[in-house]
Amino acid sequence: MTSDAGQLLLVGIPGKEIDADTAAMLRRVQPGGFILFGRNIGSPEQLRKLIDDLRDISSVEPVITIDQEGGRVSRLRLIGEEPPNAQQLRDKGDPALVRRHGELTAKLLRLFGFNLDLCPVLDISFDDEADNSLRGRCYGRTAEQVIALAGEFNDALRGGGVLSCGKHFPGYTMAGEDPHHGFPVIARDREVMEANELAVFRHFASSVDSMMIGHIHYACLDGEVRPASLSPAIINSLLREDMGFDGLIMTDDLDMGAILNTVSFEDMLALGLAAGNDLLMICHRVDLLADARAVLEKQPAALLDAALERVACFKQRMSPPTVFSPAEFQTINRDIWDLRVAVLGEERAWEKSVEDGKRSPVELY
Repeated sequence: MTSDAGQLLLVGIPGKEIDADTAAMLRRVQPGGFILFGRNIGSPEQLRKLIDDLRDISSVEPVITIDQEGGRVSRLRLIGEEPPNAQQLRDKGDPALVRRHGELTAKLLRLFGFNLDLCPVLDISFDDEADNSLRGRCYGRTAEQVIALAGEFNDALRGGGVLSCGKHFPGYTMAGEDPHHGFPVIARDREVMEANELAVFRHFASSVDSMMIGHIHYACLDGEVRPASLSPAIINSLLREDMGFDGLIMTDDLDMGAILNTVSFEDMLALGLAAGNDLLMICHRVDLLADARAVLEKQPAALLDAALERVACFKQRMSPPTVFSPAEFQTINRDIWDLRVAVLGEERAWEKSVEDGKRSPVELY
């Protein structure tokens, strides 16, 4: 099955449309999925066409995913309203609003053709002001709070036909630096982790469709200093065997500094597959996708076959897009604004919208 090795790649694409060279490359590589960013989003109609084109290029229905969490990590705020973030929903204290957020997110994503949302964030916020890339993105300060609120979002998202992804296993929030730039190495007691970070992931092991593995090292979980995303001890032993997770496992973006600064391109792919990942995420080095596929084709057949089977099983659960309608987009967009007002209050919602340039200050008064 080495000819299917491209199915183990989750990749970014360069722009808002697919040029002839990119289309030819993607047809050759046949990635298992695509992750879209702000660079890919220009208008509602353009985005739906781009996703339709990606599906047409793919011989096997692809995973189409995005980070649509809420707040600043909401890629679709470039063409619509910005939903409240997890911390704002947490501080409001109404689980029904979290569930509403999940419902609206599912409707919005399916309208454009996404079948997976890289949500919910399952990290615990031990410090809301920590500079570790998670500010505003956590549903709780305790394991119990994250389980309750992230569970509302997860259930509603999946109920709306969009698959979910728990992230960032085994937990980023104790990191003293951002893994986008460096490689966080954490000294933490295993017993403390079991009562906090790992308790959350154990709970969700039976209810999320996929898990994303972070680029962070915990000495109490792995005796070898390496990113969790490349660690058999953390993925195969802890997540799959100990926690019993049998869904899809993916790396966080392998173009982050935590990987770029510590391991070669070929080794990150070989080690990522051997560690137990099913999808290897390359968001920016799109020019190397053919090389990535060639590296994977050289890996042991047993590893390739096991990962390919899990990818195929995941794809069987994906829902097709709904019919695109500009009017339906506007309806969902108004509902997201109403949710924002319900969480933040009308004045705060308007002020943020003015800051983002979406509304005139005159309209506020």
